[in-house]
Amino acid sequence: MAITASDVNALRQKTGVGMMDCKKALTEANGDMDKAVEILREKGMATAAKKAGRIAAEGIVDSYIHMGGKVGVLVEVNCETDFVARGDQFKALVHDIALQIAAAKPLYVTKEEVPADVLEEEKKILKIQAMNEGKPEAIAEKMVQGRIKKYYEDFCLLEQPFVKDSSKTINQLITEAIASIGEKITVRRFARFEMGEGIEKKKDDLAEEVEKQVSKMKG
Repeated sequence: MAITASDVNALRQKTGVGMMDCKKALTEANGDMDKAVEILREKGMATAAKKAGRIAAEGIVDSYIHMGGKVGVLVEVNCETDFVARGDQFKALVHDIALQIAAAKPLYVTKEEVPADVLEEEKKILKIQAMNEGKPEAIAEKMVQGRIKKYYEDFCLLEQPFVKDSSKTINQLITEAIASIGEKITVRRFARFEMGEGIEKKKDDLAEEVEKQVSKMKG
């Protein structure tokens, strides 16, 4: 059975294991995802999957203030032990998440947090847009499913592409950290403040400013 890049990526998201090891496990399992997870667990690799049921009650609250004080973020990220919470790797992860929130303006942590009425309203709008494009209702319904995924990528933190490396999502970034650190890690909550938000004034391109700051940090 041919192993696709999509299969490898799906296994990587589930386990936090590197791409090459995921590919080898899928090849060994003849494409069977569950069996591939089992193989990785037997080899002691699938740490993220093993940590999923554990309790993360420690952690830190971190902040990110955009230069000039125009954007501020507070985020709480949990882990299992105070020892990990005080470690540089965990602190760097949390700071990257705070930076992500400042730059990408998510409204929710996960897609499951999107209120049902908000989701239904969004689906209704997307369906009308598709039908206005001349698509039959049945096709419009299918298009909504694809476009709602884009909504999640725009507004749900874990679904967003990481601003420092768009090849991975924030969920993948956290999964990799779980595999490396060896503890369950979860984003509990966040708050984002934008100076003058809600007040009618000349619009500043804050997103562009934050992107410039991210580019400097990459360099």
